[in-house]
This record gives sequence, structure tokens and C-alpha cells, in this order.
Amino acid sequence: MSATTAPKTFHVKSFGCQMNVYDGERMAELLGAQGMTAVGKGEDADLVVLNTCHIRERATEKVYSDIGRLRRDDGSAPLIAVAGCVAQAEGEEIMARAPSVKVVVGPQSYHHLPEMVARAAAGGRATETDMPAEAKFAALPKRRKSGPSAFLTVQEGCDKFCTYCVVPYTRGAEISRPFNDLVEEAKLLVAGGAREITLLGQNVNAWGSEDDKGRMVGLDGLIRALAAEPDLERIRYTTSHPNDMTDGLIDAHGEIDKLMPFLHLPVQAGSDRVLKAMNRSHTVESYLALLDRIRVVRPDIALSGDFIVGFPGETNSEFEETLRVVDAVGYAQAFSFKYSPRPGTPAATMADHVSAAEMDERLQRLQAALQRNSLAFNQKTVGNKCTVLVERKGRQAGQWLGKSPWLQSVHFTGEYAVGDLVDVELVEAGPNSLSGRVL
Repeated sequence: MSATTAPKTFHVKSFGCQMNVYDGERMAELLGAQGMTAVGKGEDADLVVLNTCHIRERATEKVYSDIGRLRRDDGSAPLIAVAGCVAQAEGEEIMARAPSVKVVVGPQSYHHLPEMVARAAAGGRATETDMPAEAKFAALPKRRKSGPSAFLTVQEGCDKFCTYCVVPYTRGAEISRPFNDLVEEAKLLVAGGAREITLLGQNVNAWGSEDDKGRMVGLDGLIRALAAEPDLERIRYTTSHPNDMTDGLIDAHGEIDKLMPFLHLPVQAGSDRVLKAMNRSHTVESYLALLDRIRVVRPDIALSGDFIVGFPGETNSEFEETLRVVDAVGYAQAFSFKYSPRPGTPAATMADHVSAAEMDERLQRLQAALQRNSLAFNQKTVGNKCTVLVERKGRQAGQWLGKSPWLQSVHFTGEYAVGDLVDVELVEAGPNSLSGRVL
């Protein structure tokens, strides 16, 4: 594509968290509203948007690798835009290192993407990394078509300042979208085909806003309002912070049938000393007590978490404390990572960094424990009768895949369609999926 030709096709590639998936969908809607057509592969597109994540190890270098892979055999390349958290952190440095990039846009400014692309197509370059979060949502197009399970960002940013995390610097301060805007967007998603909505936020349970009657409500109030939508069958939310699990939100798990029995509540480590060094506001004792309260109102709840191994100064005995927490909780699912320093975060300057070999060994032990827990949870649900939301076809003829209320992947056979709700009995369990028999 020449520098003076407006792109007709585009491809958005999103990395990382579910909020990035949501942002990628919204960017695709913006570009589609300009008359561009989405294509499935970057090499086939006039415009490629790399919607980046800064959480994973070597995230920045992986972006440059992806940029290099976009060059075609004849030496040409699509118009490249880098969006997301790496764009926010790196800014114009991306263009200095990768001249083929013509647009750099942060996660709070992507509502300006169409005009930035137009500027780049005319031969210019465009960078924007401001953080006007509310302006972004007001400028986005109305939601239209949706899959059976849809994401809805309700809260962005973080005020917690965990010492290992770049989110406060790349996503900004905590901000909650207005109640009425969220109810309207949820209705549009349901009208577009969504049967399940997952509410998203860096600290989603920190959300708060005035409702349609002018009362200040928390996330439980929003969930109750969405549960009143007759064609919405399921509600989930992620990611939560232990500090923001209010009594009302805990009660909602026992009172609202449409709120699924699944909770992602990261602990990060099993040592109080490490948690304090991470600037986490909870202790192991307070975290476990919180889970006990939640299980009182919803005994069958599936719990998920995040873990970092090898945080600076973590000793072997402190890592063993993490393993004890894992076994005490019995997580249905969990995400685990080796610590890697992020420039500009306090942890990056801490002493006593754990060696790569030691982190590898700890991560392997942790993941083995988490997999044992996941398998045990799935085996415990064998014999349960539940409703599965059909998400896609399986690999075998007549096979379908969907999600149980506990966010388990379930495969079964029959004549169905994406978006159907199918009653099954769970009959066989592995660590990552189950088999279901249609009732």
C-alpha cells in the first residue's frame, strides 16, 4: 500500500488480558465504521493494529519481533499501528526503533485511531498517549453484533501501585464508567446476540457510580441491574482485588442466580513479607478469611488466582508458603508467572533478584501443584448436572465446546449452534476440560 492510499482492509491482533480483547473489538468497530473490512491475517491487510500488553516478560521486544514479521517477501509492509500498553510506555521510541510503524496510540486514546490512520496514510506519522478515559468511551460507536459471550469494560486504571506492576503508568488512575452507559451497552450486546457478559476492569470490583435513581452503587448494584435483563443469561466479572470485595458483592454471589459461581481473586504470593514488599494490601490470613466468607454464601464457587514466583528477595521457605496457600485454597484455575522487572516500577530496583534457574524450578513446582488442584476440582464436579453455553465447534464431527457455570471447558456431541444453552451431565474430567453427556 502506498503512503497516499487509504487502507481498505485491516487486521487487529490483541495480546494479553481480556481488557485488551475488549479494546481490540472496539478498535475494529471504529475502523469498520470508516468503511474498512476486517481480514483474518496481518499479511493480507492494508492496516495492521498490534494491540499490545506490557504485563508479560519481554513484552516490548516481542512487539518489535511482530513488527519485523509483517514485512512481506517483496519488501513491502502494511501500514502498522502499535496500540495498547507498550505503546503507552514506549511512545515515540517505537517509531525511532521501527520506522515502519506510522501510528502509536495508547489504551486511553484509541478513539482517535481513524484520524491517526488517515494522517499516516497521507504520508505522516501520528502518536497519541494521553489518558482521557471518559472521552474515549463517549466517542466509541454503539455496540452491534456480539458473540454469545461478550466483554464489557466497566472500570479502567489502578490506584493500588503494586511494586511489580506497570498498569498505573500505562492505564492511569482508577476510573469508573457511568452506570447508565454500561446498562445501555449491555442491552446492545444482548440485542446483538450475547447470552453472557463478563464485566472487565483492572480492579473491576473497585467500580462505583450513581445509578439511574441517583444512588451511589458498587459493582453488586450494577450486577443486580444487569440481572434484570430478561435475555441475559449469565454474568461474570474479572479481575478483582481482595481489598475491594465488599459485603454487597459477596452477598450477590449467594443471591443472584445469573452471577456465575466463579471468582478470579489474585493473591500473588503466600508470604506476608513478600506481599508487603509487593505493596499488596492483604495478608495471607485476611485473604483466606475472605474466601471462607465467599464460600459460606456460594459453597460451589470455583476460585481462580494469579501467582508471581521469584519476586526479589523471595526465599525458598517463602515460596513453600505459596505452595501451602495453593493447597489450602484448591484453585479451579490459576495463572502463574516468573517475576520479570518492568522499567519504572519500584520492584525493578530492589536487591536480591532470584536467579533464572531458581525461578524456573519454582514455577514448574507451582504449576504442577496448580494442575493437581485443577484436576481435583474438575473431578469433584463429575456427576453434576449443569447448563453449558455453546461457544464453538470441536475438532471431531458433531462435537461442540462450551463453558460450564464454573468456567470449565466442556465438550459434548449433538446438533447445536453457537449461543445455545445445553443441559449436560459432567461425566469425565481432565485438568483442562471435561466431557459432558447431553440430558
